[in-house]
Amino acid sequence: MHGSGPAGRITHPDLDAYIARPPEPSKRSGGTPNEALETIKVVGMRRRIAENMAESARRVAHFSYVEEVDVTAVEELRASLNVRANEERPKLTLLPFLILGIVKAVVDFPQVNAHYDDENNVITRFGAVHLGVATQTPNGLMVPVVRHAETLSLHECAREMRRVSEAARLGGAVRQELSGSTITLTSLGALGGIVSTPIINRPEVAIVGVNKIVVRPVWRDGGFVPRKVMNLSSSFDHRVVDGYDAATFIQRLRALIEAPATLFIEE
Repeated sequence: MHGSGPAGRITHPDLDAYIARPPEPSKRSGGTPNEALETIKVVGMRRRIAENMAESARRVAHFSYVEEVDVTAVEELRASLNVRANEERPKLTLLPFLILGIVKAVVDFPQVNAHYDDENNVITRFGAVHLGVATQTPNGLMVPVVRHAETLSLHECAREMRRVSEAARLGGAVRQELSGSTITLTSLGALGGIVSTPIINRPEVAIVGVNKIVVRPVWRDGGFVPRKVMNLSSSFDHRVVDGYDAATFIQRLRALIEAPATLFIEE
């Protein structure tokens, strides 16, 4: 600012004039505004997924229960087993361990391994565990099924889960591999976040959601130690599963995962 006084000094009239001057409009520093619009018709598989999810959210009395699980021991076991991985014994993720845990836990909680026909008010409990594995595919979310998981070993669970998931992703899954699940397991892997509220795969009454593993300080034996922990975020149909039963089921699953040797003990 150049003043009007002697030697360019700024005077009070100069200040008054400066304050009274309206500010100039700011100049854009970026490029041209993007006015593009894209309209996508929801058809085919994407439309069926949307309709099924909306119907489940509308008709099922969802409630979610979240519990923290210490997965340090099971992760150590998984790493140890993966050192000896081969074609017959493929590398393991955490999910096959959770499948074994669910199989053992539903024996004491058959109400979560069930279907609810709400049109006829009939609950069907299953002895078999046909475990759905929520899988992202190019055509959207699909739920291929590991049938009779109660008969499978750890590595058999891993192989069958990988087989049906790949078939779904490649578009080669047959109808039987995409229907008839009795309870569902869903995981976003490293993108699993801290907490989720999964939607039940109707007519099932329970879905177990897996969140990401993080390392946190945990108080053990009089001091803080680093432990690998994750949350199980699971949803239940409150019309069929009471809150206490849902919580106790997840606590049973938690106990099995935190002491992974118990997954392999015949009872």
